[in-house]
Amino acid sequence: MTDPFLAPEEPTAAEAIAAIAEELEVFDDWMDRYQFIIELGRKLPPFPDDWANDDHRVPGCQSKVWMEATRRDGKLFFAGASDAAIVSGLVALLLRVYTGRTPAEILATDPVFLKELGLLEALSSNRGNGIAAMARKLRERAAAEAA
Repeated sequence: MTDPFLAPEEPTAAEAIAAIAEELEVFDDWMDRYQFIIELGRKLPPFPDDWANDDHRVPGCQSKVWMEATRRDGKLFFAGASDAAIVSGLVALLLRVYTGRTPAEILATDPVFLKELGLLEALSSNRGNGIAAMARKLRERAAAEAA
């Protein structure tokens, strides 16, 4: 079975945010950015079918979103999926920033970057609320692990 937990591409959350910003800057219009985000979602590791249940569901999302976390060597690794293509891409963006980090780094990385990258304004308010709910769930898990 493929490891469903995403490995970090960049050494820190800040570097992941900077890399995402650079990648998004390449595109002039939001349709191209949406296509890029959808492609990110398609590259997520397969999410186990038996995790696609209410125990793993992220509340506050209009689409169905599921997440799981595991701790390895003091760092949290996340897996995620959605039934909607654009939302899977947003899951992939969040996981790229937060996976493979210590709980302290996750808690120190404010999801305000979503607003700074223009992602929240470009999304419908329901999707904006959903991505905020996903970020909150990741940070709640980090807070629980840090305690």
